[in-house]
Amino acid sequence: MKEPLTILVAARDEEATIAETVATLRARFPHAEVLVADDGSRDRTAELAEGAGATVLPLRRLGKGQALSSAERAAPPGRLLLCDADLRGDLRPLLAGDADVNVAVFRRRVGGGFGLAKGIARRLIRLLSGFESAEPLSGQRVLSPRARAAVFPLAPGFGCETRMTIDAARAGLQVEELELELEHRATGRDASGFGHRGRQLLDVALGAGPLAVNFRGRRLPVVGWVVGVRADPAVAAVAAIGLADDLWSGPERGFRAHLGAGRTTGVLKLVGIPLVGLLATRRLSGALLVGLAANLLNQLDTRPGRALKAYVAAASVTGAPLGTAVLLLPYDLREMGMLGDAGSNALGSMLGLHSVSRLTERGRWFAIGALAGLTLLGERRSLGELIERTPVLRELDALGREH
Repeated sequence: MKEPLTILVAARDEEATIAETVATLRARFPHAEVLVADDGSRDRTAELAEGAGATVLPLRRLGKGQALSSAERAAPPGRLLLCDADLRGDLRPLLAGDADVNVAVFRRRVGGGFGLAKGIARRLIRLLSGFESAEPLSGQRVLSPRARAAVFPLAPGFGCETRMTIDAARAGLQVEELELELEHRATGRDASGFGHRGRQLLDVALGAGPLAVNFRGRRLPVVGWVVGVRADPAVAAVAAIGLADDLWSGPERGFRAHLGAGRTTGVLKLVGIPLVGLLATRRLSGALLVGLAANLLNQLDTRPGRALKAYVAAASVTGAPLGTAVLLLPYDLREMGMLGDAGSNALGSMLGLHSVSRLTERGRWFAIGALAGLTLLGERRSLGELIERTPVLRELDALGREH
């Protein structure tokens, strides 16, 4: 017996098509619930979807991938059918497939650009998973319960389909593409169309890179590695060590857990970051400042903007550069990206390196003592919890963040 089916539709400002799409889905899949994730629409999309028989999930503007992920969390267990809000055609043949992921390929191409976004998506899927995809950007997909568990939460924005295929193939699941007679509103070769495909291309590139799940369960691009791109070699080396942790870290948290587990990326950071500090400063105090400051920023990076605000405050004392941090702050606060270990460790190392030249010998050891105390406190209790319980720190921490 096949598992129950839920249909997920992400829609933004689709009042012209959503009622017809929902009505068609309800007629062709009478036993399935249709969940419409209304992605911050400013028109009558939600009203018309509900009138056509869908259950509407109202959201602030999150983007396609996060809207679908929110709908998936609200859906009951079982299979999923993902469908675009402007689709015309019959998706029932997709349910006949035996693969874990069945993807619809449009038999006829209408409109579109020059195929750049699609071509790059194909190459990324092949490079990262080995799967040869004919239609990497198709939003029409049926997922088995196994595939649902493997791919959700989705990558944000228009990168969700490309990363979905990558994750399913990497998990050893079977992915099949079926050619169907389908139509949707095509974008043309005009300013609007090229703008859409530009956003799509950026989302595909970010979605294929390192991702992490934040405290709300949203899967976001890890972008903190950019801190090391134009920094000095020491900071770049710390960013690379942190990126290794972003890509390959296990479930261990804290010094004791990593030391107990043995060869982990956390142990690599524990040894590698102070070593970078020692080589860069030729001082024991430099090694300790770099290692402890990198760890503290990492401990604070549990809520949007928290680590970056701490960096900005400390940079005013140490003279560390502010440019990249100020650039990243609005994206971090709006949950459009995450620092990850690469970013938080690199920023912390910059604070440590600038402290060596800014502080006196006595000042350096005083800072080392303070950082060591905070590190030990963070091993025993959550620094974030302490911030949230302290009135002034709580207000500063929440400033600019979505509640």
